[in-house]
Amino acid sequence: MIHHMPSFEKLVFELARLPGIGPKTAQRLAYHILKSPADYTEALSEAVRQLPEKVRQCPQCFTYTENLDLCHYCSNPERDDSVLCIVEEPGDISRIDSSGAFRGRYHVLHGAISPLDGVEPEDLTIEPLLKRIRMGLNDEAPAIKEVIFALDADLEGDTTVLYLAKILKEKGVKISRIAHGVPIGGDIDYIDNRTLGRALENRISL
Repeated sequence: MIHHMPSFEKLVFELARLPGIGPKTAQRLAYHILKSPADYTEALSEAVRQLPEKVRQCPQCFTYTENLDLCHYCSNPERDDSVLCIVEEPGDISRIDSSGAFRGRYHVLHGAISPLDGVEPEDLTIEPLLKRIRMGLNDEAPAIKEVIFALDADLEGDTTVLYLAKILKEKGVKISRIAHGVPIGGDIDYIDNRTLGRALENRISL
């Protein structure tokens, strides 16, 4: 790294704080920015500056939007109000929606329960979720008949699903979770034991 250049070192430090960006990648990005034309660095700086000013959370599903009211997914009248898909992060919505297999509504938790990392249920958007479901059950809003969990298949995701499933079962809501297992085109020889076990648990009748 170029030493005795506080501005450059600060940029590397800030870039390294991004998820999935290590010190070496942060250095490469910083060098790229440093070598880029002035108009590029100005455009990049302006884009970062405008982000918190223009982007906000949707008050209903908590994804990110630039709309003044509800987001694109919540304001679309053609979507099914009776099915609610719960995801961990806003980016999960676009991946699920691009499959074309789901046309219901969404709710973003903004994380998963992880006591070891200090993430408790109250740190997520669980209370607004339960309020949203209660309203549907009380006919104050469109009835939610099914809740689909589309959370990561890891310890945190499993913990969150178990926590919410226990609460929702008491309310008589149908609960399901997206299947996990062998991907399409996958070779069983290269599938890990946990994934293969999930595939067997989620097997379907022919």
